Amino acid sequence: MSQLRVEKVQELMKQEISKIILRELKDPRIGFVTVTSVECTGDLREAKIYVSLMGSEQQVKDCWAGLQSSLGFIRREIGKRIRLRFTPELSFVVDKSLDYSAHIQELLLKIEAEDKAKNDSTESTEIEDDKKEEH
Repeated sequence: MSQLRVEKVQELMKQEISKIILRELKDPRIGFVTVTSVECTGDLREAKIYVSLMGSEQQVKDCWAGLQSSLGFIRREIGKRIRLRFTPELSFVVDKSLDYSAHIQELLLKIEAEDKAKNDSTESTEIEDDKKEEH
């Protein structure tokens, strides 16, 4: 099957699954979920849905359990909304890339603060040295 068609179906599935999770799932365990991407096999028989889960560790576990229990409903809704010969078999995968990027951002801010503190201390010692030379 053409790669362009697979990519279009992946993007459409990502949009529709996001809508379903946001508006139609009534499970109270499902909190802040972001669908980051969808990967389908070339024959469109299987799809991996990459999701990012936010919250405490317990909230993430509960949310994951809620998503797993709603797979059948989401698959049925995808089958209704997207006209394909076969509705793909869905599976969720936790996407850690957002957590990783937040960690990198935190490290960069820490390095920047340390550099700023280091520059401030060297500037203050230079000013003190200049004052000593004047006297």
